[in-house]
Amino acid sequence: MRKVFKWIVPTWMVGAALVTAIAQLPNCPLRPTAGSIVVDPMSLSSQNGALSLALTERNATDSQGFTHYCFDYSTANGDIESPTLRLNPGDTLTLDLTNQLNVIGPNAADHSHMEGMASSGTDSTDPCKSQVANLNTTNLHFHGLNVPPTCHQDDVITTLIQPSKTPFRYQIQIPANEPPGLYWYHPHVHGLTGPPISGGASGAIIIGGIEKIKPQVAGLTERVLIVREQFATGSDEVGAQLTLNYQQAIYPQAPAPVLQTKPGEKQFWRVLNSSTNNFLTLQLLFGSTAQQMELISLDGVPVTGDPMVTSITIPIAGRAEFIITGPPTGTTATFVNGGFDTGPIGDSNPTQLLANVVATSNPRGASRTVEPGAVQSVTPRFAGLAAIKPTTTRNLYFTEEFTGTNDPPNFFITVDGQRPKLFKMNEPPAIITKVGAVEDWTIQNRSGEEHAFHMHQIHFLVMAIDGVAVQNPQLQDTIQVPYWPGKGPYHSVTLRMDFRDPNIAGTFMYHCHIIDHEDNGMMAKIRVDP
Repeated sequence: MRKVFKWIVPTWMVGAALVTAIAQLPNCPLRPTAGSIVVDPMSLSSQNGALSLALTERNATDSQGFTHYCFDYSTANGDIESPTLRLNPGDTLTLDLTNQLNVIGPNAADHSHMEGMASSGTDSTDPCKSQVANLNTTNLHFHGLNVPPTCHQDDVITTLIQPSKTPFRYQIQIPANEPPGLYWYHPHVHGLTGPPISGGASGAIIIGGIEKIKPQVAGLTERVLIVREQFATGSDEVGAQLTLNYQQAIYPQAPAPVLQTKPGEKQFWRVLNSSTNNFLTLQLLFGSTAQQMELISLDGVPVTGDPMVTSITIPIAGRAEFIITGPPTGTTATFVNGGFDTGPIGDSNPTQLLANVVATSNPRGASRTVEPGAVQSVTPRFAGLAAIKPTTTRNLYFTEEFTGTNDPPNFFITVDGQRPKLFKMNEPPAIITKVGAVEDWTIQNRSGEEHAFHMHQIHFLVMAIDGVAVQNPQLQDTIQVPYWPGKGPYHSVTLRMDFRDPNIAGTFMYHCHIIDHEDNGMMAKIRVDP
């Protein structure tokens, strides 16, 4: 629930000082105009097992009052925003991030949820040891990648990068057995994750090789489509707008984006839900008739079972990859979010036209076809997980507590038997386990709105929904947990967690990926000991 939120910054920062909170800067790239052809992000591909790049994070407001947070990549023709990073299993990614944020506002350490990042004491100049977070602090989370939770790799607990002309280097090796598919990168500073994501600071990562597992995608035109959600400065949900590859998708207030295909052409669409609050139900309509789509992958992992569907639900932060067949010449076709019921106290997720799909002999917008990737010669990650007997079972639950004021509700994710509490960075892990463990977690939703559970560092296997075994268990890293309607049993998901890989040892996070829930307490730590 975010009905009381002021969503450029958390509620506790709203005040007169924020009238000019986001400085007007000239160096964020211009975003596409309404009604134009949707263009895929620029791709950067690894060569000889390595990809190196430099990004600069900046902020600005546009002429309509929308906040922009930009991951800029410099080219000879100007800056490109949020490039897609393409690697193969086993490759090394080196990313130099320069923080050039210039946001005016109070220190985030004053927020009670930020205790442990207190302003008392001296802040270290080492981003790996920093103790202060404010509106200008950033870091990166490589969402879905199964890489170590350490500084310079995928740590979001202690890594806090302050504005500087000196870049901070991330260097990670993609596991040799990483599933091929769609992942993404975004900032993840606790209490401050919402503003940069709603401002557009997110980009796709693609691990190559999907055509080796799903040969039907080989040679198809590929589209990388990122759904985001932006907010006018100082606004709440009234100012929310969906965008598709940064183009406003707000029809009928403005012309809809345009996706082009050849008549009847099959295309491979890779869709990321990078919104902050919107669950998506995707459909391709010819007139009013939903078309068949062939589901290939969820959260970067190829699917099993019947792949033919007429709608695909993607929770916040989730990804879906699927084959569509474009319309014949002269057929009215649309790509839509069919809406989602988030519950009696949930946010409005209405039906929204994302794009008109137009058949043409010379389509534009796509940059490539699916190309051959590296052949994996190792045992697939998480192999045999469904047949392994869990070493431990745990029960967790989502709850909310309303304060009766204009402050946000309190959001909790709690291990059964522990006391519900808002997440704070200095608290000990809620769960401690060991490398080698395989655990079954049953997560209930005891609130009247949908939640989206996300686990860092690993994928989980979806074993059961409401206690009923799943016929074809699917590996995911984010899953929706249905709301409680007010009577009857709570809804739940049972997830098999695989902690066998020693490379993920350390302390990391699990949380609801509705960003205002995460920022306002619905998160916890897990420590995996060697």
